[in-house]
Amino acid sequence: MKRLDRFIVKAFLLPFIAILAVVIFVLMMQFLWLYIDELVGKGLSLSVIAEFMMWGACTILPLALPLSTLLASMMTIGQMAENNELMAIKSAGISLTRVMAPLTALSVIICLFAFYAGNNLVPKAYNEIFTLRDDIGRTKSEIKIPSGVFYEGIEGYMLRVDSQDDKSGMMHGVMVYDHTGGKGNTALMLADSALLKMAPGKDYLIFTLYEGANYQENNVKKYRDTTLELQRIAFDRQDLVIPLKNYSFEKSDSSRFGDQIKSQNVSQLRHLQDSLGRLNREQHERHYRSLAASSVFSLRNQLDTAAHYGATELFRAEDFFRWETMEAEVRALRQASDAAERLSTEISSYDRDVYEYNFYLNRADIELLKKYAQALACFILFFIGAPIGALIRKGGLGTSAIVSVLFFVLYWVVDISGTKLARDGAIDAFTGAFISAYVLLPIGVYLTWKAVHDASLLSGRDALRGHFRKIWSRISGFFRPVRIVYMGTPEFAVAPLDALVKARYKLVGVVTVADKPSGRGLKAGESAVKKYAVEHGIPVLQPLKLKDPEFLAQLRALKADLFVVVAFRMLPEEVWSMPRLGTFNLHAALLPQYRGAAPINWAVINGERLSGVTTFMIDKDIDTGGIILREEYRLKSGETAGSLHDALMPIGAELVLQTVEGLVQRNVETRVQRSFIQGSEVLHPAPKLTRELCFLDWDDTSANLLALIRGLSPHPAAFTVLQKEGAQDTQLKIFDAQPMDLHAAAGTVLSDGKSYFAIATADGALALTDLQLGGKKRMEARAFLAGFREPVSWHAAAGTSRAERERLTGIAEK
Repeated sequence: MKRLDRFIVKAFLLPFIAILAVVIFVLMMQFLWLYIDELVGKGLSLSVIAEFMMWGACTILPLALPLSTLLASMMTIGQMAENNELMAIKSAGISLTRVMAPLTALSVIICLFAFYAGNNLVPKAYNEIFTLRDDIGRTKSEIKIPSGVFYEGIEGYMLRVDSQDDKSGMMHGVMVYDHTGGKGNTALMLADSALLKMAPGKDYLIFTLYEGANYQENNVKKYRDTTLELQRIAFDRQDLVIPLKNYSFEKSDSSRFGDQIKSQNVSQLRHLQDSLGRLNREQHERHYRSLAASSVFSLRNQLDTAAHYGATELFRAEDFFRWETMEAEVRALRQASDAAERLSTEISSYDRDVYEYNFYLNRADIELLKKYAQALACFILFFIGAPIGALIRKGGLGTSAIVSVLFFVLYWVVDISGTKLARDGAIDAFTGAFISAYVLLPIGVYLTWKAVHDASLLSGRDALRGHFRKIWSRISGFFRPVRIVYMGTPEFAVAPLDALVKARYKLVGVVTVADKPSGRGLKAGESAVKKYAVEHGIPVLQPLKLKDPEFLAQLRALKADLFVVVAFRMLPEEVWSMPRLGTFNLHAALLPQYRGAAPINWAVINGERLSGVTTFMIDKDIDTGGIILREEYRLKSGETAGSLHDALMPIGAELVLQTVEGLVQRNVETRVQRSFIQGSEVLHPAPKLTRELCFLDWDDTSANLLALIRGLSPHPAAFTVLQKEGAQDTQLKIFDAQPMDLHAAAGTVLSDGKSYFAIATADGALALTDLQLGGKKRMEARAFLAGFREPVSWHAAAGTSRAERERLTGIAEK
């Protein structure tokens, strides 16, 4: 198991165990409240109550495990997202699917445990609970004699006391009627005081009476002597021993309830299904034979294919429904009515006979299928909880917990409803048991898809709201269109400008750099943005200084509502604070990383696997304003600065368009850049590229040199200086290379003169695949070697001093 997997598993297990304990405790309180009336007043020992609660907790597991899985997965992924750990993992090139892989394996284990518990532990628990409830129900309540009323809680006796001393237990003014003889109120004991004591085994009661009298009346009458005898015996103390029965808890054999549906496992339920199905078929066959042999069908022999009748004897249409007299017709109709009544009675009898079999067979089917459905629920709810945590980016007891609990309530309500409908016969047992899976599985798939693709949880509602805002902005824009000034220079800035033009935004002006003389003829070179603006008839401003009062006046005269900046200079506050909707910039990196002039180059040089584009509001510092939108891009193998530039161009154009729409519709919010910093993440700057940076030091590793080459390709391009004894030093630009498993002194040229041209590094060699010799055209290695004689006689400058590097850099510039 990898370290990341161990981290994720540990982050899941602790909340899962804690939540499972809390859920079981909460549900146990409901379980205790349900059976509290059966437990109190019976004098049960703590061990009996604890056993009852323990088995009750086991019956709760099928409900507690899905809820615990749901909440634990939500909290695990949600806390990782909230702490920006999930973003850090994604930036390392690890997808959410990979992050969820160990948790998915754990959810499968939980499903298996849930099935094991439902198949073995839960039936045992129900068996024990049924037994304990029966034993507790047979246990009589404790003897508590109230004052001032007659008490009949002791079998065969009626007692009354005037008052009691709560501390000593002494009762005063005691009256005891003895009804054990079954002759009414013929025996009475009166005492000034008495003490009541229960035997340790609760099998008899000792009633000690003080200062009283015992009255005994003889109600036997004789034929001649009809007088009644009354016997009175005074006493100072008398002990009355009353035998008791069922006052102490006695646990019986739990096998008595083993035939209950909930007390059976899968194999027992399958056996019950076979038995009930066989009995049901036998009843059906018996009633069918009885019905076929009944006299109800006067032509029943015609249905017997074993009998041989002629075709004309089966049915004679001319004699059917014809009677000679009215009395014969009435008699026939009465016979038919009686026959129909007997047939209805026979069918009703069949329904009554098979009802019990069908009832228990349906219960067995449902209970068997629910063992699988409850285990499956753990797996499905995991794929609801984990995406919720990733989408809401919260792992506490807040919004994400509320949403998760609502999904569990949905599962619980649907599951109970499906079970009830299946028991009533409205739907079949399979649908009733798995109806919750039918409902939740599409939800889990949808939420997982949303989370894996980093989509918003409420994107549908937000999209609808955004659609109405877009319509409103179009309507308002028709009467007062938003005026935009676009600022940019290179080719990278052309795509966003083109997207705004195609979206029919009103571009009132373009600001770009002044024309500069270039080339051998020193002709004025126009920027790519200016060329596009001129082609589309957009006014162009080309200030030498952005604080020039004349330029500022021209800019104000455009009355722009929004400034859009892409690959332009740093703006003074007098400029970026001018429009009412503000000024935003498109940056070719995921801010706050790579602030500066060359973010694309530095992302490749540093070996990043994740890059992207960001729009942010401009403030007084460089690339520090509030972030509006970001779009990620995963670098491909062999990516260069040029290919990354081309890949980010359309992404940036779309993001600019979304940002403009959001600002116009007031549907976006800015976030401070420090909120995107993940823990101890180090921020990488993107300073301007220097000539010294482009010089390759072959004493470095192949990986670092390859990243530098690709990060500087195609412009300004990494270079080295080839040296040869007796020859002039020559610059060699390198645009791409591939590592080779060759070893030599750093800077040594390695080549077969035909297929490869390599230079040794500190730990290997790089085969140069795309290169350009000073004064020559850019070409591939094979074409280069065709005109480069004796390549191995040359070597590349390596390990040079600072002064030597400056000298070689100067040679390369020349």
